[in-house]
Amino acid sequence: MHRPQRWYLPTAAATERVGAALAGALTGGLVVTLAGDLGAGKTTLVRGLLRACGWTGAVKSPTYSLVEYYPFSSLYLYHFDFYRFADPSEWETAGLADCFRDDSVCLVEWPERVATWLPTPDLAIELAHVDAQPGRHLTVRAASPKGERCATEIDRLSLPAGP
Repeated sequence: MHRPQRWYLPTAAATERVGAALAGALTGGLVVTLAGDLGAGKTTLVRGLLRACGWTGAVKSPTYSLVEYYPFSSLYLYHFDFYRFADPSEWETAGLADCFRDDSVCLVEWPERVATWLPTPDLAIELAHVDAQPGRHLTVRAASPKGERCATEIDRLSLPAGP
């Protein structure tokens, strides 16, 4: 659907702005994957999204708990982290498929660790370190109308293309 777009995020604050932009496009059934190395800014992006939604509590990476749940009045928001999965089939035994429903938003870190078990994402985000410079590259691919709306919200930020 949406051609991949790539931008430069020079700071953590810029990464949080991207998350905040996504907040306006949240809708039930949305699946967003967040790929990138350790420290690439995946949880920082989620923090920006949650803050824009009005969440004032702690926002931490769910590396050890696998999922953090954030209840909002009209949506269930789940933040997953599959970093610790050694085998994609762990998806079945974790019992997390029930979280992917029409009244939830699912933000998934380390989606490659669950491979084909994961529902097709509406929006795939990749964050990558920039060689010899601070900041990150952000690549966005939309695969559905919901994902397109998200990508449009990010595009409205007029982020730099970067080095």
